Amino acid sequence: MKGSELLRVIGAQVCLHATMAGMRLATPLLALQQGYSAAAVGVLISLFALTQVFLALPAGRFADRHGFKRPLWLSVLAAAAGAGLVVVFPIFPVMCLAALLTGGATGATVIALQRHVGRSATNATQLKRVFSWLAIAPAVANFVGPFVAGLLIDHAGRAPADMLAFRICFAVMAAFPIVCWLLARGAHEPPRTEPAAGAVPTRAWDLLREPMFRRLLFVNWLQSSSWDVHAFVLPVLGHDRGISASVIGSILGAFAIAAAAIRVVLPLVASRASERSVILSSTIVTAAVFAVYPLLHSPLTMGLCSVVLGFALGAVQPMVMSMLHQITPHARHGEALGLRLMTINASSVAMPMLFGSLGALIGIAGVFWVVGGVLALGARATWGLKVRDRTD
Repeated sequence: MKGSELLRVIGAQVCLHATMAGMRLATPLLALQQGYSAAAVGVLISLFALTQVFLALPAGRFADRHGFKRPLWLSVLAAAAGAGLVVVFPIFPVMCLAALLTGGATGATVIALQRHVGRSATNATQLKRVFSWLAIAPAVANFVGPFVAGLLIDHAGRAPADMLAFRICFAVMAAFPIVCWLLARGAHEPPRTEPAAGAVPTRAWDLLREPMFRRLLFVNWLQSSSWDVHAFVLPVLGHDRGISASVIGSILGAFAIAAAAIRVVLPLVASRASERSVILSSTIVTAAVFAVYPLLHSPLTMGLCSVVLGFALGAVQPMVMSMLHQITPHARHGEALGLRLMTINASSVAMPMLFGSLGALIGIAGVFWVVGGVLALGARATWGLKVRDRTD
């Protein structure tokens, strides 16, 4: 894949993902302004992830059958329609529909783009490089979407946060997917890999029969859970330490910046480091950081731990994506990506509830130590990861 085409694809993902990120900021603010309760707003926010759980597998199969551009075009229509409907009907039920549409469109776009980029790479080193660059897009989008939405809500209307400002914000969010399509429509699409003649119809769950795919999915789940536990438990730990909300936010921000920064560096070292070595190193470092984190009381030392953790966990996703494309059949990359996304999103819904219950039982420090111990035990599974190039 040429550098200019990869840049357009990354820009396309930023634009569509920014729509969801901006809507995820703007719709709760409007709902609260209209008098809806915190519980109702919580339901609204959860809807952004709900469709990604249930649509991941169908979206993966659709991408396997139809390639890159048709899933992307449908996602663009869904995201633009979702944000556009709130411009016309800024009421809570329509905001819920917009959350479902923009969230589902983002998930389907991620699968289509990851599948396209993976199939366009010609070797393992290029796989690591392109996925490292592509992994930067969500971090950029999660900044651009809320930043633009916040500016428009405060400054685009006759008064800050009036209805005109919200309508203009939603209109701009609806325009982002159109830019996504303009950037990505010229991408060269590799020929579709047809199933072998006379092949027995398969199901996505059949992929779990492959030992290496199961192992990779488990390792990815470990890393994703570590990401979730840090985002969920750190604010509680910081509150217990008497740290202010702005400092806690800065510590979490340092983690996000480090996670994005390491993905900029990874393409430069892709030819020198194997996927397994990067994931194993990340697992060991993360387990060590989780062991130390609860013992710290200074915001500075906690911030340093957060940066180290960001470097470790930020490096994992590109390596996982590279391995996934090498160990699964080419004709089923979309299904494999969909199964992975469904697993990660379902975990992100369930894990905070588990962490909260565990924290109430054994304390917040105990949560860090339990997850760190599980990671240490999971390092053995990481060591067993092996790449087998699949061309079927």
